[in-house]
Amino acid sequence: MHEIIKDMNPKTVYVAGPLFDEGERWWIEQIEQTITELRFKTFLPHRDNPVKTPETVQTIFENNRDAIRTSDLIVANLNGITTDDGTAWELGYAAALQKPAIGIFTDWRKRFEGEEVVNLMISRSLNTIVKSLDELVSALNDYRLEQK
Repeated sequence: MHEIIKDMNPKTVYVAGPLFDEGERWWIEQIEQTITELRFKTFLPHRDNPVKTPETVQTIFENNRDAIRTSDLIVANLNGITTDDGTAWELGYAAALQKPAIGIFTDWRKRFEGEEVVNLMISRSLNTIVKSLDELVSALNDYRLEQK
């Protein structure tokens, strides 16, 4: 169990990432569980939206946009050959709102030469990139301490 920092007014974290297969959904749920174990509230798009149909896509877009706007922090799964385009949009919108963001990148495949891990527009939209759930716990604890 992760060390839990108690907070009377829990912050809300928008959890971003691709959701196109069971593995991606499983991983984003592991990320979300790690966040909630630290007593943060979360918005998880595939859990907190209606089922995607032609009639609900506008509602889903508005719910996600509004959740980013009202969240205190964004945590984004960056894994894959490239960052998911929806996740990139969510991070860009959060950056425009000057929301802090943490990226989690556990993929061992190199995208770029040198120190660049993800596209510079993605990396500059983030406060930090972590490489594991344990590093995510540390980054979330650091974020919480900075907010006090």
